[in-house]
Amino acid sequence: MPSDLRPSAALELDSPEQPPPKPKGLARLTVDIPSSYSPNVKAASHPPPRWRTPEFMVYYVVFILIVPLMVWIPYRLSLPSHPNYPLYAAWLWPGWMFGRNVDISDSQYRSFRTGLPSLVLLASAFLGLKHSYTAFGRRARLAAETNNLFQVPFLVGFSIIMLFALHGTSTFKIFLILSINYAIAKTCGASKANPVLTWAFNTFVLFAIERNSGFRFDSLHPYLAPLDVWEGVYPRWYISFNISMLRLVSFNMDYYWACNSVSLPDTGGAMSDKQRPRVSHALEFYSFPAYIAYVLYPPLYIAGPIMTFNDFMWQLRRPVPISFQSTLGYLARFVFCILTLESILHFMYVVAIKDTKAWIGYSAAELCMVGFWNLIIVWLKLLVPWRFFRLWALLGGIDPPENMVRCMANNYSTLGFWRAWHRSYNLWITRYIYIPLGGMRNRILTTVLVFTFVALWHDLSFRLLAWGWLVSLFILPELAARYLVPASKFGDRPWYRHVAAIGAVFNVLMMMTANLIGFVVGTDGMGYMLHQVFDSWEGIRFLLFACACLFVGVQVMFEYREEEARQGIHRRC
Repeated sequence: MPSDLRPSAALELDSPEQPPPKPKGLARLTVDIPSSYSPNVKAASHPPPRWRTPEFMVYYVVFILIVPLMVWIPYRLSLPSHPNYPLYAAWLWPGWMFGRNVDISDSQYRSFRTGLPSLVLLASAFLGLKHSYTAFGRRARLAAETNNLFQVPFLVGFSIIMLFALHGTSTFKIFLILSINYAIAKTCGASKANPVLTWAFNTFVLFAIERNSGFRFDSLHPYLAPLDVWEGVYPRWYISFNISMLRLVSFNMDYYWACNSVSLPDTGGAMSDKQRPRVSHALEFYSFPAYIAYVLYPPLYIAGPIMTFNDFMWQLRRPVPISFQSTLGYLARFVFCILTLESILHFMYVVAIKDTKAWIGYSAAELCMVGFWNLIIVWLKLLVPWRFFRLWALLGGIDPPENMVRCMANNYSTLGFWRAWHRSYNLWITRYIYIPLGGMRNRILTTVLVFTFVALWHDLSFRLLAWGWLVSLFILPELAARYLVPASKFGDRPWYRHVAAIGAVFNVLMMMTANLIGFVVGTDGMGYMLHQVFDSWEGIRFLLFACACLFVGVQVMFEYREEEARQGIHRRC
């Protein structure tokens, strides 16, 4: 039975007393999340490995034939000799691989790619100064050996300087918002007005700065116009403020629960990444300097990953051991991911094809491959910055959650996909929205509300709102299947794996449809693609062939998760 279809243990959030063993073999391909190890999962009965069975030999043949074809189709569409090449050639830039152009028409990745040298310099300055400050502090006996709270003044100082360099005088606007939010928390304390005012204020600020492009000073008052002159190197501060908004809510809600003593008890020992957010601090630790250090923490300020305030403070109070070997391995993963993305952008110009709608005359297979590789690029363009910023945080002694647990193409469950995609955001949603709204007790309603918030938080557009509602709708078949044919009852039957794979194929198709609408082609582009697929027998034959290939891929995903389960790894995704 696939590991993420198994019922979760009641004490799943408890950490093992001994450090979990490292993954072995194929399981090492997925980034390691120590808290995903469960001795109970390892001790459970598992079917023998299927990797060398005749069934899987057939699957290997399918992989050998189909995967190169999936690469060849978009590569052929990107050749200068293709008739549609002139339609998007102007969107290409000079590249550095084998004399080919590169497709960096996606503005989000282009800005990260262009700014990467500056980010490396900023990270180097932060790490160098932090190391010097730490060494001086310990020599001057300003710091206890067991905690890093003495670093808070440095973090605050560096963050303020960084903010003025990035946003210029807009830093004053940011500090005004931060101060009001802090005042709400401290004034309301344990009162129920705290979460109400926190959510109302932050929602209003998020929508207001989005609608007014961050508010220029001259729009507030003509006498403030001179302040608009110094905008900093990144004047559009409001673009990334939605990340900061999550931290503002986290601080206020964690403080509210601390005031009401709603948390797990502190045992005084080491805590897992699942425990730290749920254990409150004494109220004196919810101070303004700690708040500023958390909200503006340089490695995570621009794009995350997102940490809760409780987790951040516990890592300062009880530093988490981060080995050099694991950090070096994470650096290797980052380098591999960015080289993979660069290779795709040099040999497949699918983003430019999508942006210019240069797909006239494409077959159903060609259209679907343009859509598929656009989704892969969306995944990679988010993965690369997130792993850069998390690597920076790891080098700085803070271990934030991993944002992308699995490859986008290694997902068959709608629920599992959203646990693995932007994982830190998913954890934030679970803690501050899903559980307070009722969680499992009212699963359908809370799911709709959660994805509506997620869509509006990303962008105030109908396209993403449609995406959020589609995702909520597409979750329902999986929930119904889990209820009607539960793995706990039928998981050991020989037919269950194959029936689950058929359902997973439809899950994959629905997830691709929703994400193509939300992040790639929109509703109009998706309508054109569906029309091309269903309007001819050729398109329908291709769809059936694609479903058969997806069935093979899902079976391999099932077995990969069984391989993890044999080692006690239960990622729930």
